[in-house]
Amino acid sequence: MKFRSIFAVFCLSSLLVIPSCSINKMAMRMKPETVGPVIPNVIEKNEAKLAKRPDDQELILATGSLFVMYANAFVQGPAEMLPVEEYQEREKRLEEARKLYLRGAEILETGLEKKFPGWKDAYTKGEQTAYLAKLQKEDVPTIYWHAAGILSAYALNPFDLDLGMRLPELTAAMARAYELDPDFNRGALDDFYVLFYASVPLGLGGDPSKVEIHYRRALEKTGYLAAGPYVSYAQAVCIPAQDIETFKTCLKSALAIDIKKDRANRLVNIISQRKARYLLNHAPDFFADLDADTWGE
Repeated sequence: MKFRSIFAVFCLSSLLVIPSCSINKMAMRMKPETVGPVIPNVIEKNEAKLAKRPDDQELILATGSLFVMYANAFVQGPAEMLPVEEYQEREKRLEEARKLYLRGAEILETGLEKKFPGWKDAYTKGEQTAYLAKLQKEDVPTIYWHAAGILSAYALNPFDLDLGMRLPELTAAMARAYELDPDFNRGALDDFYVLFYASVPLGLGGDPSKVEIHYRRALEKTGYLAAGPYVSYAQAVCIPAQDIETFKTCLKSALAIDIKKDRANRLVNIISQRKARYLLNHAPDFFADLDADTWGE
């Protein structure tokens, strides 16, 4: 597929930040094939606990963020790399990912409502500014994962007007999160903004002039040891601009990262590097002037 919806590049697989509150440190060092099958069981157990402890903010964050992370890394990501002939299976899995994103976002929004009664209706009532002022640094992870869930679901179905109407609300919440903790998870918010500002139209919050700033910050905050920012830039900026040279440079930089140097984020880097390798191998699908028969020779 040569051309895609502008929102399709808003995919969290390249800005993935697996929540430490959800998976133990040992799991973060394992391969995706080992971790992936375990996560649904963890989610199920968390939901059972949540039914008994509905006001447990830590459990709310762990459960909601796991839904979003799992949808991205283990459902949407693999689905998008299925061969063209498996189109129906691809669409089936993407719909599954969309539902998981929304479920995670729902749990996180419920947590925000419990902590700040009236949160859900604050934007429509013109009261969001007052509610955002109440946020503290500890609330940033919940804001991040909630916005990520909604926006990722919207990217999979940009005709969902209800989700589209929430873009200004989410934009304001993320801006507040950045004020409170710009270094959250070593540049996760900057990586988020690379995708957001590049993929979302100007009238809805996008701003191409800010992309380079956040891209450089994301690289710096990760110590240039994370593949994610390179993949984000390749997808969100290089493909729409049809800039094949920068595309190749970014993805080769992602693949050159030694995952042994950042063992705590080994799993994230493995997933991002797999995406980078896929994008390189399938570049003719994204660049109109490339010849699939000669690419890679």
